[in-house]
Amino acid sequence: MLGHLLQVEVEELIAARDWSGLRGIMHGLDDADLADILIDLPTEDEGIVFRLLAKDRAAAVFSCMPVDRQAELVSSLSSDQLRDVLDGMTPDDRVSLLDELPGEVTRQVLESLSPQALAATRTLLGYPEGTAGHVMTPEFVSLAPDMTAAEALDTVRRSTRRVETMNVVYVIDRAGTLLFDLRLVDLVRADAQARVGALQSRPLVTIPVRTELPEVVQLSRRYDRVALPVVDDAGKLLGIITFDDVIDMSEVEDTEMAQRLGGLEAIDTPYARTAFTTLLRKRGLWLSVLFVGEMLTATAMARFESEIAAAVVLALFIPLVISSGGNSGSQAATLIVRSLALTELALRDWWRVLLRELGSGLLLGGWLGAIGFARVILWQQMGWTDYGPHATRLAVTVWVSLVGVVTFGTVAGSMLPFALRAVKLDPATSSAPFVATLVDVTGLIIYFTVAALILRGSML
Repeated sequence: MLGHLLQVEVEELIAARDWSGLRGIMHGLDDADLADILIDLPTEDEGIVFRLLAKDRAAAVFSCMPVDRQAELVSSLSSDQLRDVLDGMTPDDRVSLLDELPGEVTRQVLESLSPQALAATRTLLGYPEGTAGHVMTPEFVSLAPDMTAAEALDTVRRSTRRVETMNVVYVIDRAGTLLFDLRLVDLVRADAQARVGALQSRPLVTIPVRTELPEVVQLSRRYDRVALPVVDDAGKLLGIITFDDVIDMSEVEDTEMAQRLGGLEAIDTPYARTAFTTLLRKRGLWLSVLFVGEMLTATAMARFESEIAAAVVLALFIPLVISSGGNSGSQAATLIVRSLALTELALRDWWRVLLRELGSGLLLGGWLGAIGFARVILWQQMGWTDYGPHATRLAVTVWVSLVGVVTFGTVAGSMLPFALRAVKLDPATSSAPFVATLVDVTGLIIYFTVAALILRGSML
């Protein structure tokens, strides 16, 4: 509510051209809160607000905005404003923005940068997208091992570089090779005359510069560091990746996984900015694949046409049986895909997972089958539906079918991610709709096969 009131007040002050009042409100707001307010303003009004901000504040607020809104705002800033804002951003944030801009606008932005900012930006752009080198920041505090703790602290105080974190500093030799990283708290607590080279307190963890981003996220989760250093093949320190960068990467990774599990190709732009034709293509491809798969369901039903004609009542339970198998398979696939993504499971664990999911499928199928059995018997006894003189056999058919279908769905849903990982494909491709389609076909086969065995000589 408070945010909405501030939003309205800011809009009113802009409409009234009350720049003094607007400055007063902005002065009392955190950078992130001000960015949230600006996001809901028209682009031209955002430009007006940025003209009222000091250079450093404008850069900080701009960095807090989503990349897609940054890209929209670029066109409303003057050349001087754009240069000031971009020079005030960290190189990795600047590169994230450039990745979103059209080629012509990117060229304009690069031309507006100062020589120092341009050099740092070109360095990161030289690494492939999706790698640690592309998203790292080359701005960090480095120390020499022969410094005393007092000299090192003085170096930290006099550092003029805009670094993303000073919680960790890096000890390098004359060639730029990283020796170890050092928490600032350890440096502060050390004896003033102690040599920095003797202060190492934890094992060194580094990221090779061409490491892919999903692996960077895994390393950050494993070691729980505020920042991780990025090095080349010779161990030379090139930059760092901070915790906030990892959060952004993890958000992108989780979004892509959720989209794939939902049965569509990953979309790398915000929904509102994604072209309508792109949405159709991304969604239509998988829908077409799933539709073709569902055609097999019709083929399977045609195979059992005589059984359906002889006992039409069997058709009543088709949705019940196959949807239960699809649901159980989707559950298993979602659990295993997420566990693989979090490295809770490895490829070698497939056998252990198979045994566990086989047991789960049998028990869950037995429980659901018991509910289905009770439903048929209850409806028959209460007179709500007349299943004929062989209602008990029909109830047993539903029970046994559910055990088989749910077990198959659970096993298939849990094993498919492992199979995809084994052939170097993304396990998230084993989406819930894909597993459900697979189980639909096999579920029909299981259901009618069980019905043929149990009901032969009675209903069939």
